[in-house]
Amino acid sequence: MPHTAQQVEDDVREALESGIDIYQRVKAITLKALTERQLDLENIKSVMEAAVKGIASGITRQSEPAKADFDRAMSALDDVLEKTAQASKLAIEEAASRIGEFSENDLSRAAADIQSLEQIFLETVENIARDSNKMIFDAARNFLAHAQKNGTAVGRQAHSILAALSDVRRQGQNAVLSGAATTAAIVAEIGSGILTGIAESLEGLKTKS
Repeated sequence: MPHTAQQVEDDVREALESGIDIYQRVKAITLKALTERQLDLENIKSVMEAAVKGIASGITRQSEPAKADFDRAMSALDDVLEKTAQASKLAIEEAASRIGEFSENDLSRAAADIQSLEQIFLETVENIARDSNKMIFDAARNFLAHAQKNGTAVGRQAHSILAALSDVRRQGQNAVLSGAATTAAIVAEIGSGILTGIAESLEGLKTKS
């Protein structure tokens, strides 16, 4: 049974409160939560909101180390979304080869979902920060300013993915329009499996190190 949003929030909060291996723990929690669901925008947004809430409530100290913990946790979420974008791209390519009627409209919708991942991430951070203490608000503001200036890992990944999908787009130019909702569900299902594989491979690397 998938972890609820409240369980994700609680697990992330406990990781921040412990102050131990924050980056890896937040990354593992959010990756696991995403792999338990279909990889669609609604589920991604729900997990991100829960994780950011957990980060905000798990940092209670007004100190520089606390700000560093915040940045580590945000970096973990950014990296998870980067992996999510990778999984979505591979899912689109697999779906395009599997579905004879994978249309230009389907591809545009799937690509738009990938492109929106960075916006979901940054808007979630901004929204949670408004209801948090001054330290979290300031840390979030600094994080968002840095992201606006330098970009995010998921944003850079999305940009390169959209360019790589041009081949899929060309292949689908003459295809017949299929049911967009059906195609989106297939992409989400395939993406979940791919992300699970990515998560398992990362866990394997961690175990060996």
